[in-house]
Amino acid sequence: MLIVVRHGRTELNASGRLLGRLDPPLDDVGHRQAQAVASLLAGDGVDRVVSSPLARARSTAAAIASAASPDPQAPLDVQIDDRWIEVDYGELDGAPLADVPAATWAQWRSDPDFAPAGGESLAAVSVRVADACAELIEQAADTNVVVVSHVSPVKAAVCWALGVDTHVAWRTFVAPGSVTRINRGPGGPVLASFNERPVVDPGR
Repeated sequence: MLIVVRHGRTELNASGRLLGRLDPPLDDVGHRQAQAVASLLAGDGVDRVVSSPLARARSTAAAIASAASPDPQAPLDVQIDDRWIEVDYGELDGAPLADVPAATWAQWRSDPDFAPAGGESLAAVSVRVADACAELIEQAADTNVVVVSHVSPVKAAVCWALGVDTHVAWRTFVAPGSVTRINRGPGGPVLASFNERPVVDPGR
């Protein structure tokens, strides 16, 4: 199984800002989400953990790798793969969602090749994520491979599994700390589950 996880929450996520290549840590809720995902996946068995290079993904991946190991003192290795990094929002990185002009949202939704100034298009994200998924799906036929990534790459992986274009991504919601599962079927990839949300410890 290829298991694609969105990282836990950060303060910028919670405040409703675009978060691309900025690199804030998980907030308290995000750490609890990471632990909830780790507990969920430890019960399934995890054979390999891959992560985006950004800190919020690496922290979530570390929690999963630690919980998956039979020896708490020897967690699984986390392998970094730059293909799973978040989309680059360019000059819009960190901007409040409400401040993005309506015309920009409309162009983004209608044109997969659109990129903000200095940023990356969703079409480009789809190409790199499809390449990463195709590389992992063969191994995932016999083992559980966990990838910790971000909202846009997770959506791109879903589009890859379904064989649809990037417009479908705009009709999906991927929660922080959620789990999406992709199987290898006889005819190709199969979306087995989407946006699973483990029960998170509410904290104090």
